[in-house]
Amino acid sequence: MIEVIILICMFVGLIIGLATGHQLAFVLGGVGVIAGVIGWGPNVFNVFTNTTYGHMTNYSLVAIPLFTLMANFLSASKVADGLFEYMRYLFGPVRGGVALSVILVSTVFAATTGIVGASIVTMGVLGVPVLMKYGYRKELTAGVIASGGTLGILIPPSIMLIVLGAQTQLSVGQLFLSSIVPGLILAAAYCIYILIVCWKNPDWGPALSKEEAAAMPIKKRIIGSLINLVPPLILIVAVLGSIFTGTATPTESAGVGAFLALLMTIAYRKFSWKMLSDSVYNTAKITAMALIIMVGASAFTSMFLALNGDTLVQNIVQSLGLGKWGVLIAMLLITFILGMFIDWIGIVLIVLPIFIPLIELYDFNMLWVVTVMAVLLQTSFLTPPFGFALFYLKGIVPEEMKMAHIYRGIVPFVIIMLIVTTIIILFPDIVLWLPSKSGI
Repeated sequence: MIEVIILICMFVGLIIGLATGHQLAFVLGGVGVIAGVIGWGPNVFNVFTNTTYGHMTNYSLVAIPLFTLMANFLSASKVADGLFEYMRYLFGPVRGGVALSVILVSTVFAATTGIVGASIVTMGVLGVPVLMKYGYRKELTAGVIASGGTLGILIPPSIMLIVLGAQTQLSVGQLFLSSIVPGLILAAAYCIYILIVCWKNPDWGPALSKEEAAAMPIKKRIIGSLINLVPPLILIVAVLGSIFTGTATPTESAGVGAFLALLMTIAYRKFSWKMLSDSVYNTAKITAMALIIMVGASAFTSMFLALNGDTLVQNIVQSLGLGKWGVLIAMLLITFILGMFIDWIGIVLIVLPIFIPLIELYDFNMLWVVTVMAVLLQTSFLTPPFGFALFYLKGIVPEEMKMAHIYRGIVPFVIIMLIVTTIIILFPDIVLWLPSKSGI
């Protein structure tokens, strides 16, 4: 009974700490320490030390700073600028064509970086002025930029998939493979939605006028698009190709990717010592943020498991009689709701240790469930009140685009995410086919 009381107090303390505006890492760590001292006594600090040391010696986590550095170099190289310029002329004559270009460039950019902030800021700076210049509806503009930017946490290489792999002991290479098709389906669904709404409502996404389209001949548009695709494709092949062929581990390929991205900054004449120092500094900030949350979360979850919290959850779930699929739906619903209040890394580190015993108890395929969660976790960037993508976007859009426009704009794309999540639940082979064909 004492253990149950402590466990309840842990979650009450977590809610109070977050509701009062304290940082997630310190709320998790503080609650874990207090619960541990009460439940176990001073010896609990040995447990925290060992779990923290386990993170420090986890080789796969080294990929986080390397992929982050690669993303910062890519952002500095402005590699997306030329690609977007040609693609907007290539698809511009179609209704919604510029918005399509944003999604397509975001998809390519997602395959070269796993950081949502960098993707949204880059595409926002490039796309918002052009979309608004051609009279695109503000809501559609906001939704396209925000949803396109979130593809970076699903389409590999993705920092989120690395963290998921570390938490579940799944192969990061397998997770990369399992997320490719869902990511491409999601990008395709966005494009289909844009085409449909702009066909039904021509004023939502006007096509380029004949005079504007004539400014760049079709041949030049196609050649320019292909030429500007070459650098990111080289990076994608070097990073993902080396992982999927077994030539390199994700950590080793991340190092290769960071080096190639640095070469791109030199080739595009964007290299400077200030750029280098800023990229390294931003990488250090992002990495430190992710790892300090891991340390705090490990304190919380280690105490939760030490106090038999996993057994308690299993007993509660079984007593509810939800059944196998009811449990899956409940896990995904919890993930979706938490996404409105906590960022993805907090959700992963808090709920996965609770979900893993349930996934094993009901004999779900771990790779499939984790990939489904990865698709659903994209909503955590878009759902109010604390969707990070919404605030990234608000920081770069003109004053005439209000927060209400952004909130309304993301609704259709969140619905699309939920539809795609449902599709991969109903058809697991979408997730599992590629991993089953690999030797990873």
